[in-house]
Amino acid sequence: MPLTDQIQQGESKTLELKESLPKNESIAKTIVAFSNTSGGKLIIGVNDQLSIVGIDDTMLFEIQDKIASIISDSCFPGIIPDIYSVNIEHKLVLVIEVVRGNQKPYYLKNKGQEEGCYIRIGATNRLADPATIAELERQKHHISYDEEVYYDLELNKLDLSPLLDKFKHTGKPLNNEKLENLKLIKTSNDKIYPSNALMVILGKFPHCTIKCARFKGTTMETFIDKKEYSGDIFTALENTQNFVLNHINLQAEIKGLYRDEKYEIPVVALREALVNAIVHRDYVNQGRDIKVGIYDDIVNIVSPGSLPNNITMDDIFNGRSEVRNRVLANVFKELGLIEQWGSGINRIINACKNYGLQSPIIQEKNDYFDIEFIRPQITVSSKESIEQDQSIRQNYERLRTITNDYERLDKEKRTILLYLLEKGKISRKEATILLDLKNTKTYEILTEMVGQNLIKKQGKGRATYYMLS
Repeated sequence: MPLTDQIQQGESKTLELKESLPKNESIAKTIVAFSNTSGGKLIIGVNDQLSIVGIDDTMLFEIQDKIASIISDSCFPGIIPDIYSVNIEHKLVLVIEVVRGNQKPYYLKNKGQEEGCYIRIGATNRLADPATIAELERQKHHISYDEEVYYDLELNKLDLSPLLDKFKHTGKPLNNEKLENLKLIKTSNDKIYPSNALMVILGKFPHCTIKCARFKGTTMETFIDKKEYSGDIFTALENTQNFVLNHINLQAEIKGLYRDEKYEIPVVALREALVNAIVHRDYVNQGRDIKVGIYDDIVNIVSPGSLPNNITMDDIFNGRSEVRNRVLANVFKELGLIEQWGSGINRIINACKNYGLQSPIIQEKNDYFDIEFIRPQITVSSKESIEQDQSIRQNYERLRTITNDYERLDKEKRTILLYLLEKGKISRKEATILLDLKNTKTYEILTEMVGQNLIKKQGKGRATYYMLS
């Protein structure tokens, strides 16, 4: 992007603008913060109104030498910036550009690591706390927080059934060897310990919660309903999704012999956003949690933690993948909850567009990641239609008591379940007409559903019929 365009976008995580040369320590703080975060440019000669005022070109070399000396004398480990001038609108601006460092944490020499380490949050430089400094150390050694071993608890003190059941459901057995390969456990001195990732998956850390609220109107002044979900990560995901679905509109249209239900927001996009929030959130910061807010106009999902330091929003939209929690992401990939690296954001956007909705607003806001689904405006006639068809929602909730994987079932199986909720029973002939399939294919589907305990078979011969289990 041309430098003039960058300037017009204003200050950001990777850009700071100054009208004149700032104080020595201010320069050093910004350079340290850029080096610890995503790199960036400090541009001198631009005022608060984003107008180019330039610098005194007779002082150019003197200013360059002064800045180089400030950075060399003030920053540790050593930072080598690229200092150059650019002529814009016949005026000279000075650019101090630094790349993301690989010797983190960087800090001010005269203050030391604890009091002189800065990071870039939004358009500001902030003093790093001890947890953030530890994370910078991990980044230097290419280790993610969730890979680290949790030595305060042995594995035999944990109930692994939520994780074991999830893998069993996907047909993938999980033994200690597999757990170790996935970096979920580690053996040390003949004892087996969980990693931070396993503790997160099992919901053993107090900040591994998701707070959900349905607010009245478009502000947070009054809430209608609120829930807080903790426990294992998979149950929290399902409960959160169900909470949202319970508070957004469900519409239906008649297709053949049954009603085809459709939520106002595509479930696939909603689930993808929730999975992203869980997998990519910053678990180092233990003072915050994931928040899901439902308003009259939007559904908002907020996940703690800005983007990983070496990636930008442009990279995200272009499909680049950078994983903060490598172990968690790998487990979700194994379970099919992540389909393809780097495809999640665009899949969310495309699902909404194909649904006829506005593209969701996806932003990095300071030190958290924010997704807003725009809810379609409901007209009076559509409101009446929804109110008259509350039985659809009730049926849908009843289906959830039959199977937690309702959205993942084939359309034909969902059709039969909806029919059985209304009619009570169905014969093979009725099912063949309902599905508009050949008799053998219908029988195959019915047999599979019996095997999945979704329905049960009653009677014999021509008198055979099927009911809900």
